[in-house]
Amino acid sequence: MSSGTGTRILTAAVLIPLVIAAIWWGPNWLIAIITAAVAILALREFLAIAARMDLPSYGLWTCFVAVGIVAQQYYAARQASIATLGQLLDRSPRINLELVLFVALLGYAIIALGSRSLAEVLPALSVSVAGLIFVVLPFSTVVRLHGVDVIGPRLLLFTVVLVWVGDTAAYFAGRSVGHWRLAPTISPHKTWEGAVANFLGALFVAVVFGYWNRIAPWHMLTMGAIGSVAGQIGDLFESAWKRSAGVKDSGTILPGHGGMLDRIDALILAAPAVWYYFEWVVLKKH
Repeated sequence: MSSGTGTRILTAAVLIPLVIAAIWWGPNWLIAIITAAVAILALREFLAIAARMDLPSYGLWTCFVAVGIVAQQYYAARQASIATLGQLLDRSPRINLELVLFVALLGYAIIALGSRSLAEVLPALSVSVAGLIFVVLPFSTVVRLHGVDVIGPRLLLFTVVLVWVGDTAAYFAGRSVGHWRLAPTISPHKTWEGAVANFLGALFVAVVFGYWNRIAPWHMLTMGAIGSVAGQIGDLFESAWKRSAGVKDSGTILPGHGGMLDRIDALILAAPAVWYYFEWVVLKKH
């Protein structure tokens, strides 16, 4: 076993129990804080990759908006979990995502108007908003998943584990039987065999968690399927972003694993895929 593989395994051995413990025992506000911290780290790496391509960004304000988006998701999760008749009759203003994005827009406009280089305004705004749309907005749904009454921690754990198992299955299948390249110009080492293994691994996780979560098997299998597909798309998109800048890893914060964006690239799209199916389909039938 190479030193790089050993470092990778050691890092995973430390992080995995911590992540599971936080999801299972941590309150929703702690998950929101962790989500905000992880989102900011991944967002900064996203913007750093853009900087390597000479694309400026409004990093500080974008990170502030990221915190606001995660905070709004926590607020929405709390409102959904403690709704009472009194709250339903309460006509006080609600903090919604539209308000957060409106404040974000005002901030970007003020920064742009005060910019010394108007030629940088459009690319800086584009990169900043792209970071929010690709990284922060979808990733913030982990707070909503965890905030679901009774089964929230199990639902988030299911989503995280399906990504872990899918990635692991794809890695070993690709190395052992991989032949047909999935996206050679974006990620030369990914194969169709690995993608299928990822999909089957996610379905296996769905079956296991189905008995635990007491959700109908077809719903669990559907969430596993769309979570796997969305996660692999997120992985490929991040690979394309890195390749366009000529970098291998998004950062070095996690020894053996690269950057934070490298670790959550699949979860970024898998989490909203599971959440929106659960909210729009599963909850509507109960």
